[in-house]
Amino acid sequence: MNSSAPAPSPDPRPVYGRAADQMSALFASVRPGQLTRPTPCEALDVGSLLSHIVGGTHRIAQVGEGGGAAEVDPDSTVDSGVSGVPDDGWAAAYTEARERFEAAWADDAKLDEVVTVPWGSMPGRFALSGSVMEVVTHSWDLAQALGRSDELDEELARFALQIAKQAAPAERRGEDVPFGPALPAPEGADAYGELAAWLGRSWDTGVQGSEDARA
Repeated sequence: MNSSAPAPSPDPRPVYGRAADQMSALFASVRPGQLTRPTPCEALDVGSLLSHIVGGTHRIAQVGEGGGAAEVDPDSTVDSGVSGVPDDGWAAAYTEARERFEAAWADDAKLDEVVTVPWGSMPGRFALSGSVMEVVTHSWDLAQALGRSDELDEELARFALQIAKQAAPAERRGEDVPFGPALPAPEGADAYGELAAWLGRSWDTGVQGSEDARA
């Protein structure tokens, strides 16, 4: 694998596609018995995190459709999540959300349109870069919970870390920023470890190891 990070792109959709491919593989690996496992994402177990990811994908698709950043499922108990998905239906639910996203953002003109997302109003290309950061970060959360962190693409983490340092600088953490204080990354941390620490996630998740997680 090429060790260099992708340069910040004027069109983040290809990078988003790579991040979504990675997320799709993680979704496909989840078994119903793993849904109650804890994750590094505070207060969310695996099932709740899947709901949040699917809902967030629908939300950014809705933004691309011109519908703003309203909640996609008011009946869900998970912020931006979805309800009514069977335990074995999450991979299909994510595929559906991703297809909606791809259709909503297919027009190149959308990249320069000003859109409103939960973190502000900005051109579509910047909103999508923030979404890349979110997808990549949550892929780490999910991989940690499932014991599959060795399968993650570090180039994506390096790209997301560049975005994170611009969008969520350490000095701006506070009530309106959905991340805790930036933490020092452990010595020898990979790019995902650096990303997680920058966004305030604890390195020691306490989740089970990969061999047990694949059962």
